[in-house]
Amino acid sequence: MSGHSKWSTIKRKKGAADAKRGILFTRLSKDITLAAREGGGDIEMNSSLRLVVKKAKESNMPSANIDRAINKGTGNLPGFKYENYLYEGYGPNGVAIMMEIMTDNKNRTFPDIKHIMSKNGGNLGESGCVSWVFEKKGEILVEKNLVDEELFLESILELEVEDIDLDNPDYYCIIVSPEKFDSTSIELEKNKIKIEGSISLVPNNTVKVSGNDANQLLELLNLLESHEDVQKVYSNFDIDDKDLNNVA
Repeated sequence: MSGHSKWSTIKRKKGAADAKRGILFTRLSKDITLAAREGGGDIEMNSSLRLVVKKAKESNMPSANIDRAINKGTGNLPGFKYENYLYEGYGPNGVAIMMEIMTDNKNRTFPDIKHIMSKNGGNLGESGCVSWVFEKKGEILVEKNLVDEELFLESILELEVEDIDLDNPDYYCIIVSPEKFDSTSIELEKNKIKIEGSISLVPNNTVKVSGNDANQLLELLNLLESHEDVQKVYSNFDIDDKDLNNVA
C-alpha cells in the first residue's frame, strides 16, 4: 500500500484509539465541518456530510454538536468568523504535507503550526510548493468483513471507478472523481453496502520513509491533526506495513 491507502489505514486505527481516549467527537466535528464547508449543509445533497453525520450518530454524538459543526462549516455560527487556508510544507525525508485550516485567528494558528513543524522534522513552505503533488478525489472505504466480495465487485462493475485497492486486509478503498463521489456513494448504499468516505487530496506520487524518519513523520502528522484549527492533513509518504504498528 502507499499514498491514500496508507493514510486511510492510519486514520482508521487512530479513530478506534480516539474512541477509547474519549476524543472521537472532536475528530468527527472536524470531519462534519469540513464536509459542510466543501459541499454545503444539506445532508441530502452532500454525500460526504451525510456519511460523516451518520457515523457521528452511530457514535452517539449529540445532535447539538452535529448542528454546531455544520453551522461552523457553512459560516452560520453566530459570533464567529472563520477563514480557510491551505498550509503546505515538508516532513522528514522531504515528504509533502498539506493541511486544510479553519481558524478565527490566523495570528495564533500560523505560529502554532510553524512551531509543530519545525520541532518535529518538518518545515512550512511557500504557497504552491507541494500542492502540485496532490489531486482532489473522492475516497470511499468499505469494510471487508461487512460485505460479500462477489456482491461488492458486482456493485462497482458498472460504476465509473478510477482506482481500487483490493490488497488491504481490512477494507476496500475506492477512488473516484469528485464529480462522481455522490452518485457512486448513493449506488453503493442502494446495494446495502455500508460505506465511509469523503472528498480528499490524493497524492500523484509517493516518497519512501522508514525507520526513525517514519516514526518522526507519523508523530508529526498526529500532532498536526490534533491541532484544533487543522481540519485535514494530507501527505504522500510510502511506509512499510510493519511501521504502521508504531501508530499510537
